[in-house]
Amino acid sequence: MKASYHTLGCKLNFSETATVASMLEQKGIHAIKEGEKPDLCVVNTCSVTSNADKKGRQLIRSLATKYPEAAIVVTGCYAQLKPQEVAALPNVEIVVGSNEKLLLSQYIDTWLQTRSPIVATSPALQYKTFMPSCERGERTRYFLKVQDGCDYFCTYCTIPYARGTSRSGDIETLTAMAEEAARKGGKEIVITGVNVGTFGKDHGEDFFSLIRALDRVEGIERFRISSIEPNLLTDDILDWIAGESRAFMPHFHLPLQSGSDKVLRLMNRRYTTSLFASRVEKIRSLIPEAFIGVDIIGGARGETPQEWEDSYSFVKALDVAKYHAFPYSEREGTKALLLGEAVEKGERYRRVALLNRLSEEKTREFIIRNVGSRRKVLWESRAGSDRMQGLTDNYIRVEAPLKPENLNEVTEVEITGLKDGEKEIACARLI
Repeated sequence: MKASYHTLGCKLNFSETATVASMLEQKGIHAIKEGEKPDLCVVNTCSVTSNADKKGRQLIRSLATKYPEAAIVVTGCYAQLKPQEVAALPNVEIVVGSNEKLLLSQYIDTWLQTRSPIVATSPALQYKTFMPSCERGERTRYFLKVQDGCDYFCTYCTIPYARGTSRSGDIETLTAMAEEAARKGGKEIVITGVNVGTFGKDHGEDFFSLIRALDRVEGIERFRISSIEPNLLTDDILDWIAGESRAFMPHFHLPLQSGSDKVLRLMNRRYTTSLFASRVEKIRSLIPEAFIGVDIIGGARGETPQEWEDSYSFVKALDVAKYHAFPYSEREGTKALLLGEAVEKGERYRRVALLNRLSEEKTREFIIRNVGSRRKVLWESRAGSDRMQGLTDNYIRVEAPLKPENLNEVTEVEITGLKDGEKEIACARLI
C-alpha cells in the first residue's frame, strides 16, 4: 500500500507526522513518489483558530476529489475537538484523537481487516501518557518532541482540551533519540512541544537539565528551541546558551500575544510587557546577532482601540526579527467568549495587516544588519537547478550557487544582501 502525508499547523505536528510515516513504512505502507496515487491519505490537523479548522476541511475535501479511491485518515487537534464533524467529511474512514495519534498504525490495521469507519478519541484532560518522537521525514532537520500538552489554560486557547495537560519524556530517553538521529546523519535537531519550558514538571526533571544533556550529544551540530514562554526563558538558560553551550543556536521564538498589559491579564498570560521586554533586552545584550521571532494576536477580546495602540507601540519598539501575527479567533468553550464584545472581524484583519507590514520591516532590517557578516549555514535543499538554500545559525534563510556535496552539511558563508524580489531570503557567498 501507499500513503500520502499532509500536515497543518506547528512543528510538533510535523514531528508527529514524520513518526507516523516511519511507523507505517515499517508495516509496508510506503510514502508515495511523484506521480503515484495513494491508498491512504493521512492528514494531521491543527485547530488553533477557526481558520485552521477551515483549512483542514478544505484539505480533506480536495484530497477526496483528487484521490476518490483513497481512504482518508485524520488525526490532530481538529480531529480531537470535533471528531464527528471530521468523520462526516467525504472519504474519511479513520478519525483518531491527539493521544491516539502515534497508535495510528494499529487503527489502520483494524480498518484494513474490517473496512468499517473508525472514530477513536478520549478526553484530552485525562491524558497521562507521553509519546516521544524524533523524525525528519523529507526534511533535513530532525524534530524532537520532548513535551506535550499545557497547564496554562489561557482564556482564548483550546490546546489543553485538544492535547491535554503538560507531560513529558525523560532526559535519558530523549538524549538516546538524539544520539540515534546523529547516527542517521542528522546535523540539526529542533526541540518541540506545546509548552517546552514546563518539561519535566511531571517527573522531577527540568528543561535546563534537558538542554544541557542534549548539548553533549556528539554528532549533532545544532539545536534550536522551537518556542518557549517568556516567563520560562530564565537568565540561567540565556547565560548558558550565550556562554557555555556548544550547539544551541542564537535563535529564540517567544509568544507575546499582546503588547497591552490589560489584554495580557484578560488572556491569563503569565507575564507582563515589562518582563517580555526584559527577555528581549537580555538576549540582545548577550547575543546581539540572535534572531528573535514573536507570536502576536490582533483584535483579541478586550483589545479596545486604546489597547491596540498601546500594543502596537510596544511591539514596534521591540528589537526583534519577525512577528507571526494572527487574527483573534473565537473558540467554542473558551473563557474569552465571556470577556465582552468582540472586535469586528474586518478590524482584526486590519490590525494583523499592520503587524505583518511591521514584521516585514523588522526582518529586512535584521538581514541588512547581518550583511557582510560570516555565518554558518546548514544547506537544506536545492532552489531550482543551480541554487541551494539553507539557514544560518541565527535563522536567516540564505541562497547560494549549488554545490550538491554541501547539502545536509554546515559551511561558512558571507551574507551579501537581500535576494532581489524577496523579503526574507538573503544571498550568500560561499567561503
